[in-house]
Amino acid sequence: MVSRSLKRIASRCWRPSFDGENSCKAGDANGRVDGLLWYKDSGEHYTGKFSMAVIQANNLLEDHSQLESGPLSSFQSGPYGTFVGIYDGHGGPEAARFINEHLFDYIKISEFLLLMDLVTNSKAINDAEFTTENHGMSADVINKAFLATEEDFLTLVKKQWLSKPLIASVGSCCLVGIVCSGLLYVANVGDSRVVLGRLEKAFKEVKAIQLSTEHNVRCESVREELQSLHPNDPKIVVLRHKVWRVKGIIQIARSIGDAYLKKDEFNKEPLLPRFRVSEPFEKPVLQAKPSILVQKLSPKDRFLIFASDGLWELLSNQDAVNIVNACPRTGIARKLVKAALREAAKKREMRYSDLKKVDRGVRRHFHDDITVIVLFLDSHLLSRASCRRF
Repeated sequence: MVSRSLKRIASRCWRPSFDGENSCKAGDANGRVDGLLWYKDSGEHYTGKFSMAVIQANNLLEDHSQLESGPLSSFQSGPYGTFVGIYDGHGGPEAARFINEHLFDYIKISEFLLLMDLVTNSKAINDAEFTTENHGMSADVINKAFLATEEDFLTLVKKQWLSKPLIASVGSCCLVGIVCSGLLYVANVGDSRVVLGRLEKAFKEVKAIQLSTEHNVRCESVREELQSLHPNDPKIVVLRHKVWRVKGIIQIARSIGDAYLKKDEFNKEPLLPRFRVSEPFEKPVLQAKPSILVQKLSPKDRFLIFASDGLWELLSNQDAVNIVNACPRTGIARKLVKAALREAAKKREMRYSDLKKVDRGVRRHFHDDITVIVLFLDSHLLSRASCRRF
């Protein structure tokens, strides 16, 4: 029944494609490529306009992203809205690509899986009632989708790692935003970020409000959380060369993938020694459980900026919001990327025009892969019924 329902769903979908081919199962990416830059200057989603841009720095692009607008459920009576995903990979593109291909499908079927829990779990009754009230979307649906994606990727790692051991060290941050029924859902593992631009009429300005919780051990609260989860491990967080790292290896405390820090069975040969933890561990060092925020959208909420950490390393939250607020909507994601690149060039005391000539791979010494999706929120569209189709 579920598979038939999935086949009937037609949605509007945009995913960056650097080879000029359509990388979307339904619809057309309609983007353009300019060297290492992919961009879609303007498009329509369920509650307004959007703009997307990606700049490649690594030899293999490790960022993946998507925007889906339309049905958010496998049920025909399910919710309609907009889904945004930013997947910032590390160690390789495999985990980010896997999330890009599977997470949204899990979002669509998790409502069904949640309802199936009714027969055995009394708590699920309350969750299901909340899900029904919100037209099929809830924090529990999103959490289940994240964990199902993680479980499936670790299963893939187990199948491949003897012949392809590096896949055990591949992981990805995962930032998701869903606009549905006048509500905004934000779920995150890792250090990508979403920032809201909200109009403050008293001050006649648009204020930047960070909505996502980041899981990077440069934050003291994240280090404290890890230390409380691993009280018997004095080396759970290590300061090396003035940079805090989990087990001296990685800066993020939550991710999808990174099997070598999730299951001890991968913490051995044929994995390269530089990825191996010296002592066995019984419970996962990193988590895949997302931090989730649910809040009602207001007419004062003008736009959302979703981006991988490559943008936020170069632009502050307020700087990014000021750029979006001051410029035309068309091409605004590309403008944010260019503003970040100008900052990267400035830090290296070089001209922006010279930075543009640096090829991928070498470019990583100047900045990271950067993905930006700007979602405009039109208040007259936010209030429309979620069951209404395009």
